[in-house]
Amino acid sequence: MKPKSREETNIKDEALQKHASTSLSGETKGIRQLLPFLGPAFIAAVAYIDPGNYATNISAGSAYGYKLLWVILASNLMAVLIQMMSAKLGIATGRNLPEVSRERFSKKTSIFLWIQAELVIMATDLAEFIGAALGLYLVFNIPMGAAAVIAAIGSFAILEMQRRGIRSLEAIIAGMIFVVVIAFGVQVFVAKPEAGPLLAGLFTPRFEGVDSILLSAGMLGATVMPHAIYLHSGLTNKRIVGRNEAERKKIFKFESIDVIIAMIIAGAINASMLIVAAALFYKAGVQVDDLEVAYDQFGSMLGTHVAILFGVGLLAAGLSSSSVGTLTGDIVMQGYIRKRIPIYLRRVITMLPPIIIIMLGINPSKALVMSQVILSFGIAFALIPLIVFTSDKKLMGTLVNRKITTVTAWLIAVLIICLNLFLLYETIF
Repeated sequence: MKPKSREETNIKDEALQKHASTSLSGETKGIRQLLPFLGPAFIAAVAYIDPGNYATNISAGSAYGYKLLWVILASNLMAVLIQMMSAKLGIATGRNLPEVSRERFSKKTSIFLWIQAELVIMATDLAEFIGAALGLYLVFNIPMGAAAVIAAIGSFAILEMQRRGIRSLEAIIAGMIFVVVIAFGVQVFVAKPEAGPLLAGLFTPRFEGVDSILLSAGMLGATVMPHAIYLHSGLTNKRIVGRNEAERKKIFKFESIDVIIAMIIAGAINASMLIVAAALFYKAGVQVDDLEVAYDQFGSMLGTHVAILFGVGLLAAGLSSSSVGTLTGDIVMQGYIRKRIPIYLRRVITMLPPIIIIMLGINPSKALVMSQVILSFGIAFALIPLIVFTSDKKLMGTLVNRKITTVTAWLIAVLIICLNLFLLYETIF
């Protein structure tokens, strides 16, 4: 049986709509008033803790200690602003970012934006699917080929949760996020990082040579994810619909809290990846650029149980984020070119490249890092239209960006584009 489309699921979740209505009317107070609006940011936040983050953050921590921890903090602050704008666009217009782009841009531009978005999602799926398979391989010693098949079955099972309503999907995604939280929480506790160098790395921006800049660009690409920008507007545009400007402002207020909570959790996970690598590998003088090597090192330094936690976290992150990538693909195709393919067929198509890479025996960690480089180039094509649209008073109404928001967003966009150009130059020359 074909799963419900995202819109059908949102509209037909009557319990959610009822609870949201009582919250907006003021009948419900306190934490219960917020509960109907929690969820979309957690699904989007999965994009910020995918296996690509494992590869870049652990590599950064093992090579430079705590020195690049500030990149994660800066990236996460950028992510909060960007995800708020994406959620706001969906709430204010009732349309997602690709749909608004199709209305505002020419047909050729929309097709170009769709193609690049699909390529970005394929790069995303490469990281996520390989990560899930690698997690199975590390924890259960299953051959990578068989692990890929099991990972595929797992991702289909998560997509099937759509049929049970959006809240069921949000619940299982949130559960997987907390699996990753627990895994790295234990690792940080056992690794015993030094507070002084940690705080210095968190609040003192600095680089250490060209390689650290390249790695920082990869970390940025792994944190500020273009597909999460498309996704968030698609999760809020029809989930809870405001009947007037006042209700839309209330919805955005609640969704902003959702974003802040989800991004704090995602940022803490990313930071803990680097912190653990710095406390263990950098301190021991061991540079780790491979997740399988990281798993073995965790086992030898902290014990098998900690290594297994690392693998389980990698598996949870890969499975949940791969399903989110598939949902995003559905959003961009429908939005840019008004076409849809069955979501299970899309899942099969996007699984083929990582399965081929696994079968060819290509190093999974190197494939993960390269996918993050590709992702960093897709940010501008999602971010620039988002800033333009959310700054348009006629389109956004009372939810239009404040001037300081627009200026900050443009500064972020310029920074990201400049980093990407530098990364391209260094990669080619």
